[in-house]
Amino acid sequence: MTPRPLTEPAFLVLAALADRPRHGYGVIGEVEQLSGGRVRLRVGTLYGVLDRLAAEGAIEPEREEVHAGRVRRYYRLTGAGRQVLETEVARLEANARAVRGRLAVRPA
Repeated sequence: MTPRPLTEPAFLVLAALADRPRHGYGVIGEVEQLSGGRVRLRVGTLYGVLDRLAAEGAIEPEREEVHAGRVRRYYRLTGAGRQVLETEVARLEANARAVRGRLAVRPA
């Protein structure tokens, strides 16, 4: 069975964690930067995505720290999560190549 495609928020959250662990608001900022400002995750959406990705084993909590009286939980990409992200990148690249080929053909 082929793995199901990631939602855009899940894809961008995994991408945000690809280079280093981040806390929730750090993930939100990184997603916004990666998407050129096009995707702005709301806190509720972010934590829903984080919970689902953690349940699937793609990410895991790394550590917690207290900052300004609030607990920040840092998440990191797991090996399985890196594989999911790499698979999704390959799928998106293949789709883009196929569409570019179609666009290169001029209608008669």
